[in-house]
Amino acid sequence: MKKALLALADGTVFEGRALGYEGETVGEVVFNTAMTGYQEVLTDPSYKGQIITMTCPHIGNYGATPEDMESRRPWAEGFVVLEASRLVSNWRSRYTIQEMLMEAKVVAIEGIDTRALTRHLREHGSQPGIITHVDLDHARAVGRAKQAPGILGRDLVREVTCARSYEWTTGSGEWIPATATESVVDERRTRWQVVAYDFGIKQNILRRLAPGAPGLGAGQGLAQLARGAGQLRAGPAGGVEA
Repeated sequence: MKKALLALADGTVFEGRALGYEGETVGEVVFNTAMTGYQEVLTDPSYKGQIITMTCPHIGNYGATPEDMESRRPWAEGFVVLEASRLVSNWRSRYTIQEMLMEAKVVAIEGIDTRALTRHLREHGSQPGIITHVDLDHARAVGRAKQAPGILGRDLVREVTCARSYEWTTGSGEWIPATATESVVDERRTRWQVVAYDFGIKQNILRRLAPGAPGLGAGQGLAQLARGAGQLRAGPAGGVEA
């Protein structure tokens, strides 16, 4: 299997195996301690500009499915795991984690000590880093990591927001049972419209605002980039989510 490197700006280097899309990527190296939900993490717009390290040692065993996406595509700049599963056991799965990374062109690495990396980041802070499958020279990799742009001061919202307003009507489906009678849902559908400003909003939030969603009961999810209150052109709204 092809070798790969993760190099940090402070000179720390981890050797591992290439995963995902072949190439090189830079970003702020951070860690995530979730035991599940790797697909949601990868597609969370708040991770734009970052290379995510998963502390859970085994990633990918239940595959991935479009229904669990938190946005239209993965936003993470890179992905770091101890071991990526090649086998999937989940009737909902449509593709493996490797296939997801390949399709989204996310450069990743596996086979490194993610616990040691997490301790290092905890003690020294998140910092720029690079994953490379191309140039495995340690000194050159560290040099490119030092030159990587940080996320401080970047307008990341502009990179992850929507280009135009859109209507959201997809609920959570079979995974969340309805908590209101159909008559209540029909009544609220005529009364409520919820406008959500999309600064990189997660789709699970929009699912809770969709018609028939528990808690709200009904409504319209209308998401748009907000550069000012004057952009709220949807008419009277029953609620605003930002």
